[in-house]
Amino acid sequence: MAGWFDTARFGMFVHWGHSSQQGVELSWPLVGGVFSLPEGSAVTVDSYHASAATFDPRDYDARELARTAKRAGMQYVTLTAKHHDGYAMWFTKQSEFSVEHSPCRRDLVRETLDAVRAEGLRAGLYFSLIDWHHPDYPAFEESDKPYVFGQARRPSPEQWERFVAFMFAQVRELLTEYGPIDVIWFDGHWERTPDEWHAEELAAMCRELQPGILINDRLPGAADFETPEQFVPPQAPPHRWETCMTMNESWGYNPRDRRYKSATQIIHTLCEVAGRGGNLLLNVSPTGTGALPPEQVERLDAVAGWMAKHAESTVGTEPGLEPWQFYGPTTRRGDTTYLHLLMRPYESVTVRGVPVRRVKSVRVVGSGEELRFTTRTAIIDGWLKKDPLGEVTVAVPGAAIDAHATVLAMEVEGRTEDGGLRTWD
Repeated sequence: MAGWFDTARFGMFVHWGHSSQQGVELSWPLVGGVFSLPEGSAVTVDSYHASAATFDPRDYDARELARTAKRAGMQYVTLTAKHHDGYAMWFTKQSEFSVEHSPCRRDLVRETLDAVRAEGLRAGLYFSLIDWHHPDYPAFEESDKPYVFGQARRPSPEQWERFVAFMFAQVRELLTEYGPIDVIWFDGHWERTPDEWHAEELAAMCRELQPGILINDRLPGAADFETPEQFVPPQAPPHRWETCMTMNESWGYNPRDRRYKSATQIIHTLCEVAGRGGNLLLNVSPTGTGALPPEQVERLDAVAGWMAKHAESTVGTEPGLEPWQFYGPTTRRGDTTYLHLLMRPYESVTVRGVPVRRVKSVRVVGSGEELRFTTRTAIIDGWLKKDPLGEVTVAVPGAAIDAHATVLAMEVEGRTEDGGLRTWD
């Protein structure tokens, strides 16, 4: 199911809402902030929600956003349809708290998904189970501060029944009125139990309405993929996975947050994630007008430039070698193993545990330059074994070094196709 996701390697997350006009994080400021957003802020509930009445992102160009994602080598886009603040970025029939009833009056979900598909990318939607605006959730109030995980104010049984019906109706809208949806990215599960969310029933409805859909692990019991957040796991999770990550320390547009990762850091993260068999869902945060911040455009342009030469080493690949075989991330496609050099080599790099007599060539990805290499095995193995494993040392001239990350492609005949990713036959 959804095999495209298994080797997609790179996607775009879009965190955006009416609060972007205020230059504050989505949702969390209204509850007083949260430890995981160090550059966040705290505002009153009323002042946070007030900007819904003025949301009018006239500079938003969904087609350009989708083209930006494609230029960067991304394979899918996941848009925030509704965050914890309850504001719907589509024309929902279930509530007036939406773009339809703001000055915007544009169905931003429809515009974005149509543009994403037009570029040949997969379409995903983020949907928060939490709704801190809906009266039956119940809505978060000043008296509920300070926010404490796991201690949300409880509704009456009647309120909760109404809210669950409302939530299901909104998800149904998104999965029936907006074409094929490849991913639904739930969040906010910590505030209620799986039974209270009706998680099993909700997942079944999603799969019935969109048979090819993938559901993340934040709808309890429904995980098609795991979602580590803001870090690369030291070891690959045992199942399909995707790490979501911001460029700075904020999910929503926050001009005070200057703690941006460099383009090199982002590219290195992509290489590491691909080498572990996961996907990197890199976040962008449009401003209140709908334009991307210049810092994010600059980094996406740099990533696009690198991917224009090196996408073959990430998109569509599988994990490559064991960590002891090469000191850096590796991926593979058929007989080609890609070596990602995240540190500049002094003169050469070495790969170990290789059937040296079947190494045909090593080239620089991007330029195609063939590099000189030598091989070595144990003396006895070289005499007695038909196909000994040894080491390959590749000379890497300074002119071959990429400003962000150099990638070498090593061609080795006879990789096994029996599911063993790190062995030769």
